[in-house]
Amino acid sequence: MSLPAATGPWLLPGATPAVVAGVDWLKPSFAGPDDHIKLAVHTFALEIDGLRVLVDTGIGNGKTRANPAWNDLDTAYLERLTDAGFAPDSVDYVILTHLHADHVGWNTRRAPDGSWQPTFPGARYVVAAAEDAYWSAVEVEESRRQMLDDSVEPVRAHGRLDLVDVAEGGTEFLPGLTLVPTPGHTPGQIAVALSSGGHRAVITGDCIHHPVQLAEPTLCSCVDIDPAAAVRTRTRLLDELVDTDTLLLGSHFPPPTAGVVRRDGDGFRLLPAAH
Repeated sequence: MSLPAATGPWLLPGATPAVVAGVDWLKPSFAGPDDHIKLAVHTFALEIDGLRVLVDTGIGNGKTRANPAWNDLDTAYLERLTDAGFAPDSVDYVILTHLHADHVGWNTRRAPDGSWQPTFPGARYVVAAAEDAYWSAVEVEESRRQMLDDSVEPVRAHGRLDLVDVAEGGTEFLPGLTLVPTPGHTPGQIAVALSSGGHRAVITGDCIHHPVQLAEPTLCSCVDIDPAAAVRTRTRLLDELVDTDTLLLGSHFPPPTAGVVRRDGDGFRLLPAAH
């Protein structure tokens, strides 16, 4: 789903119209004629050796959220997912890049008795152990506690939550699917690296929110817990991907969402992938 225009100035305050206007390749796909960035929320659906895997679950329906654009939604997410061949009962794994409200919302849905139940009842929900440990130990504001209570703790209570120790160099979780630590936005955030048939891709999570951060890697999100670490993570990932054929799949990139990284002066640019 697309996010409202006001999301950009809030999420990436450094991506001012003047900065965006100076990056001509952002338009028309990634920025509007008013030089404000465009953002979206995605779930990535994968099939691996007959297993069905989701990466992140978006915002969710019927949930009370402080952000008005996320509050009490009523979308056709599950219908669209089913139409794509991923009916909730068929999903084997749900991989969560990190525990923020716009990445875990469809972990659960309301049961007839009003309780929150896992949306994907046969799936294992996978979270980096470092991510879970951080949110379990830190004191959080009420809005984040509400998100954890309705979208994370019910999964744990149903015995569906798997915590994975992610190695510094990455941990292969399934054939061709590797969990890669990308700390900064949150301490235990991961990206998901994919490899199949000689092709590679990386799902960013929130180590890169928008393509403008390729042009200006030092631009940080207002909700980055450790901005300096976020910049190091982002720069390292871009250095690894530049001038390769690896697709960068942005968890918040608007369509076309996928592209390859190319050098552009002192920074980088995203060359959109052909559909």
